Amino acid sequence: MAEIKIAGIMRAGAYSPNHIGNDAAIFNAVADQLRRRGCEVEVMSEEQFRNSTPTQSIIMDMCREKESIIKLQKLEEEGRLVINSGFGIENCTRERMTRILIGNNIPTADSLIVNTNEKIIPDLQKNNITSCWIKRGELHSMHKEDVSYCRHPEEAQEVLHEFFYRGIKRAVINRHLQGDLVKFYGVVGQPFFFWFYPFDDHHSKYGYEEINGVSQHLPFDDEALHALCTRTAEIFDIKIYGGDCIVDKDGAVRIIDFNDWPSFAPCRKEAAPYIAKGIFAAIKEWKKKN
Repeated sequence: MAEIKIAGIMRAGAYSPNHIGNDAAIFNAVADQLRRRGCEVEVMSEEQFRNSTPTQSIIMDMCREKESIIKLQKLEEEGRLVINSGFGIENCTRERMTRILIGNNIPTADSLIVNTNEKIIPDLQKNNITSCWIKRGELHSMHKEDVSYCRHPEEAQEVLHEFFYRGIKRAVINRHLQGDLVKFYGVVGQPFFFWFYPFDDHHSKYGYEEINGVSQHLPFDDEALHALCTRTAEIFDIKIYGGDCIVDKDGAVRIIDFNDWPSFAPCRKEAAPYIAKGIFAAIKEWKKKN
């Protein structure tokens, strides 16, 4: 009988837009890696998790639904080991993410956090923001329209009104940054770190990579980026992470998105063993304390 029993909770399809297969593939690959280490992993859907509580004391998950996150947080407070933490997953929702990035002096885009029924043109003009991104504030993105590029303040106002009519109450407005878009993946406590230019590799969820256009391959310090992402993940309380940043002409890096357990699609084979090692190491540390 396996000494380490793990409940594995997959991500609901609604929160894997255009990436259902990729999210399932990395999750199952990690589960297989853990089984090779002698763990017993019972995989369930997010819906099954919401309707019944797993008996295992160790939970690895890709949850995104609000009800699931609340349940993960309660189980964590009861003493179970949860990876990624429900509190960390909640930190990756857009408004919280923005406040955490700014509050911890992590380089990011100039941002406004607003109610969707506000008049924003004066504030955009006051902050000298022309082209910008409007993003759903209170939840993870579910649809392409949850992240919208706007060319000028008037268009931004129209998009914000559309958010309001869709029932979205809060939004984050990010200044559009010029430079190379770089996507990254990592695991806290492990040497694995992978970055690439999504435009060059035709890797896209919604096609927004075309806004920044062809990558110029502007030079930057990738070791410094790894260190910045590790620090950010630790602040967010996320062990398995990914995200996006912009590299400008001076080599400065600004994080514009930070995600809990992304698909690792371009590097799944390489990443899966390190994700499993990271989870296994966390389990051993947790067992020492318990």
